[in-house]
Amino acid sequence: MTIEPSRPIHHGRGCSILEDDVLAALWENAPFPTLPVDAPPEIRELVVDIENPKRVYTIHRASRRHNLQLLIDRFVFQLRCGCGSNSCSETTCFTYRKRAAGKSPIRRYNPNSARTLAVYLASQDNPESRLCPYLRPSNGPSDAILPLHLVPKRLSTNERVKARLPPTKAHNFSHGSSVGQNSPRNGHDRRARKAEMHSLPKAAQSTSRTANNSPLPVQITEKTIGKKDYRSFAAAVFGTVAFKMLEWLAPNNVEALSDKIETSRCSAKSSARSQASLSSDDASDQSAARGVAPRDGLSGDIPIRKRANGYNGPYAGRTAVVNTAEFHPNPSIERQSDEANTRSPEPRRKSSAKIRTQSGSQPCKVVMEPIADSADELLFGSPDSVCQSAVQASTDQPTSRSRSEDSSDASADGRSSRQSDHKYTIDDRLAQIDGLEDISSNGADTRSISLQSEEPCTDNLPEPASEIDSYLPQSLSRLNPDAVNFICDVLQEDATTERHMLEPSSINDPLRHYTGRRRAWKRKRKHQLPYSHNLKCEWKLFVEQSIFLVLSDPQALLESFTTHDGVVDSQTVWYCMLRLTRVAPHLVFDSLWIAMASLFVPPRSLQNSRSPTAKVFATSQRSFSNAEAASLMSICFHALIAAAPLVADSRQLLDMSRIRSRGLSLTGSGAVTGHRTLLSLQYEDAFNDDLALRLARRLLMAILTRRSFDELIELDLGMLDSAKEPDVLEILLSQIEPSVQPLMRFSKAERSTHEKRVPILLLDWARTVMIQEWTGKPDVPGDGPFGGALMLIAAMYRKRQALLLGDVHFRFEFFGDRLDSVDMPVSWLSYKSTRQKAHLLDYPFIFNPASLVTYFRAINFSMMSHSYEEATSLQLRIRMITEPGSLVTEAHQRSALEDLLRTPASKFLILNIRRDEILTDAFDQLWRREERELMRPLKIHLGEDSGEEGYDYGGVQQEFFRLAIAEALDPNYGAFTIDNRTRMTWFQPGSLQPEWKYELIGLLVSLAVYNGLTLPVTFPKALYHKLLGEPVTELHHIADGWPELANGLTNLLEWNENDGAVEDVFVVTYEFSTTMLGQPVSRRMDPSQRESWPQPSLYPNAKPLSADNPTDAPPVTGDNRSAYVSDYIRYLTDVSVAPQFEAFARGFRTCLHPKSLTLLTPSLLQSVVEGTQEIDISELRRVARYSGWDANHPTIRDFWSVVKKFDDRMRRKLLEFVTSSDRLPVGGAAHIQFVIQKNGEEEGVGARLPTAYTCYGHLLLPEYRDKEVLRERLSMAVENAEGFGFA
Repeated sequence: MTIEPSRPIHHGRGCSILEDDVLAALWENAPFPTLPVDAPPEIRELVVDIENPKRVYTIHRASRRHNLQLLIDRFVFQLRCGCGSNSCSETTCFTYRKRAAGKSPIRRYNPNSARTLAVYLASQDNPESRLCPYLRPSNGPSDAILPLHLVPKRLSTNERVKARLPPTKAHNFSHGSSVGQNSPRNGHDRRARKAEMHSLPKAAQSTSRTANNSPLPVQITEKTIGKKDYRSFAAAVFGTVAFKMLEWLAPNNVEALSDKIETSRCSAKSSARSQASLSSDDASDQSAARGVAPRDGLSGDIPIRKRANGYNGPYAGRTAVVNTAEFHPNPSIERQSDEANTRSPEPRRKSSAKIRTQSGSQPCKVVMEPIADSADELLFGSPDSVCQSAVQASTDQPTSRSRSEDSSDASADGRSSRQSDHKYTIDDRLAQIDGLEDISSNGADTRSISLQSEEPCTDNLPEPASEIDSYLPQSLSRLNPDAVNFICDVLQEDATTERHMLEPSSINDPLRHYTGRRRAWKRKRKHQLPYSHNLKCEWKLFVEQSIFLVLSDPQALLESFTTHDGVVDSQTVWYCMLRLTRVAPHLVFDSLWIAMASLFVPPRSLQNSRSPTAKVFATSQRSFSNAEAASLMSICFHALIAAAPLVADSRQLLDMSRIRSRGLSLTGSGAVTGHRTLLSLQYEDAFNDDLALRLARRLLMAILTRRSFDELIELDLGMLDSAKEPDVLEILLSQIEPSVQPLMRFSKAERSTHEKRVPILLLDWARTVMIQEWTGKPDVPGDGPFGGALMLIAAMYRKRQALLLGDVHFRFEFFGDRLDSVDMPVSWLSYKSTRQKAHLLDYPFIFNPASLVTYFRAINFSMMSHSYEEATSLQLRIRMITEPGSLVTEAHQRSALEDLLRTPASKFLILNIRRDEILTDAFDQLWRREERELMRPLKIHLGEDSGEEGYDYGGVQQEFFRLAIAEALDPNYGAFTIDNRTRMTWFQPGSLQPEWKYELIGLLVSLAVYNGLTLPVTFPKALYHKLLGEPVTELHHIADGWPELANGLTNLLEWNENDGAVEDVFVVTYEFSTTMLGQPVSRRMDPSQRESWPQPSLYPNAKPLSADNPTDAPPVTGDNRSAYVSDYIRYLTDVSVAPQFEAFARGFRTCLHPKSLTLLTPSLLQSVVEGTQEIDISELRRVARYSGWDANHPTIRDFWSVVKKFDDRMRRKLLEFVTSSDRLPVGGAAHIQFVIQKNGEEEGVGARLPTAYTCYGHLLLPEYRDKEVLRERLSMAVENAEGFGFA
């Protein structure tokens, strides 16, 4: 992964590679983009000049290549040689590896292994942080060029004929490759170059060029070192010449390579001179006629080329040379020619050649190819052809003309030069620049490097223009939907888009949208004439520059894609990014990545001189507020969302999200495998794009950074809540909510799909980064992209209703499938999360509900096992003390000691319960029990005093809790009330039952949950919200328990006062009313203070509670109805039952770890306590097993036919008969044991009834003679079952 030009990369440490002389050289030599002449008039209003060299895309791309080569060169040196410091702590440094190995032998990386690791290290985010701080790379050449062997190339017959041509025809021998050419430093500017061009015609009159000075071609071969393993993937990829060139053309190696070229050329110079001298006079005459001017003191000609409007296109008249300035940190330090003793005043232009690999299968040959100004022109090819000649190495010839020549051409030739089409050819297999793609040629010999030069385009020398000094590159200053549509249409029409794997690959008419304010922008062209290829190149250069300038500048981003009040139009921005990512995705993602660096600049308040953090965050860069930062993040996230395949069906979006939540590219089962395989692969291509992932990681890191800034501001300044900036995530999520009317015209279906697309794909990108960053452990880094993704998902979960998301959208089963379901939750109990480290279970909403229940029960089982083992160990020690012959010898003392230690040494919590006094015995035996006793496994002895032989293997416990809870919740008991319609149970306001009974009832529920049992209760969800500490403030919180009340309050809120005033229609006062002991009691609701609800008095002469009912309560109006609804819900679920609930909650939390309860949601906790009441007979039949029966036996078929016709009550009774519970646990019938066992044959009328082993889930079913007898016998057994024989 390359870095942005402004970021420092270390020669040692603290030295920036982008020095002023490099910038000046690139500024002088890089092609400048300008607005083509056929641009529409609307776009000219947005065009600006660029004065900063770092903002020119061609300079940025060249410096990025330069940085990558420097990084790889340093990493190779670090891996193979090391720093030599005893303080080195970098694990990849050879010095550290050698010191860590001690006296053990250590093997140095070979060149191929070092190159492989160096490319990997340089491709990571912030690669300079992996450089050793003590590294001091050698200034000399590296070992990479030692195997290279350079010899003069033997000329073929055609080449010898060309050597006898005049210099203008054989010009490709005179300036082919300026490997070691001198270049002036920054003192030479455009004025000096313009003055030099005035002197060139005079020099051309007095100086003649002979063929004796023409350098000869050089052939480069690589010596084979050792044996090559052709089965090795690393050797096949990183051993190719393409990767070796990263080292060969490093700045320190270019000079040494040019020395070798000079040495080999000098050996054959005499032969070359003798061939060229045959036609020296004729060559001089033709040179003047063709416009090539010889220069005094220099052994090379200057090619004169046309330039249209200050730009000569990516291919026009370009000379292929080796570009030393791109790979050398100081382009002014180069070797002088052997034949030239004076420095040339001509600044060296940007090279137009680069060494590329021609074949992946034969990776030893390198050819010199022209470098296009755009990477994509090499991929798709220019409509004109570029000469595919090789390059001749030379060290004494200027590489190209100055920019003053180019501007002079533009002034002299005008617009007519734009219509001239030079014919060039280019191999359509050329690879993309910047390492984005590698496309090799086929069938070429790859053993040698052939260097030849290209025949130039020789036109007349132009006159210098007066406005050359004011010539600057041009670009669009901002983008809007019309401009985006126009520039994307231009690239699509010209077929100059980037090659990518995003779908759809292009946006055609059915997918195009317009603002509707004006007609679409069009270029000025005559359709009957073929479009100029030079103009296509100009348009591509201008469009790339515009995209880079706008998207890499945060201020330009805000001006382009936000409204005047700073709001981001979600669907419009998404459409713009969809268009841009289909023409130049890599440029878009890289530019946005650069712009997001501004989010890490601290706010002004932290840079204030009075702030303690001023010295830490001292910077001159502009900072952005949280609102601006959120808008920038929103724009970038929309670009990532636009990269995903375009799906019009929201169900497909959910299916793809579900597949990716498991970490899969394709699913192995289900309907998705058939017709959605292609879509799944397209998703994989989009979410695995390296540049898109890099942008996503930076965005997630920015979320953490902005949160940290807010915390520092709060600590430093102690700001009040009213003065704080809103949270950046809150603003970000508010901008993707479906509330803003899009600027562009979209249909209702498209808007509906977009509202669901954005949050789902945003979650998918967060998941993708988490998968990439995960190390396989439950504890994850909280201060990296992983932590930022968790923070984003958590914020979206809190606002899931506004984002139209459900709980299922947040489930990330990838982790649950790979983590231990027992050890992981148990270790989480003692884990303390920090800013640097977090635990996945701190975010339980990403797990499947079934997995969360498993973790919850694993925690309970672990605590139970610990208590059991502790009691067992204590019991063993007591036995050793009290057994005969031990320390305690007297029987009385031994008996007294055993009685004292019986409680702590007991392995189980044993309750002896009488069937006619179930609740009383339970309260008596649970009262004042120690916590360690309650944490042990539960054993129930039920009804043994009346002769029941119940052995508790689970079924007796279930029966006990069913009977005890039914008695405790009975309205006649006076503790709870039951709604006649919904059968929901709620606390009795002002109950006469003491609080300790509520606490014991809560303890009974806690024991049942702790032991993994479900209860036959029906509480409203409001109770589970309160048990988990969540507020009950919304109408949907009480809709299941009080549906009629919820409907009435909803009607009150939604009433339209045009149909009548609220106080006249509803006639409601601002008070809460309920019934206590048969009396209506009401109190005025006061939101300003927490009022306690009146409790009944036990004194006989006490004043009735209804005596204090208010008589002057204010009416509910349209202004205060919202507050009335909120207060009414609070009084209903909190104030009126506060003492009873608090006592119940204390008992409920007795056996359950507080941290384990955070794993559950209110709905999930309700399922754990109450189970599932709906019984699906088809599902039960699928999980049923048989003993002594066959599934196809007539009796079994009759059994399921009878059961399928049972109503819900009979189904629950059947389930209770077999399992002692009328409800299914969480997860359904798959989590119970239902076995039908054969119990003989019955022929007579008085046949035996079916029986059951409830603790084992076995139904003992005899074989009856027909279906009617089975129905009669089964119904009788189910409806009259009570008590245990063997349970």
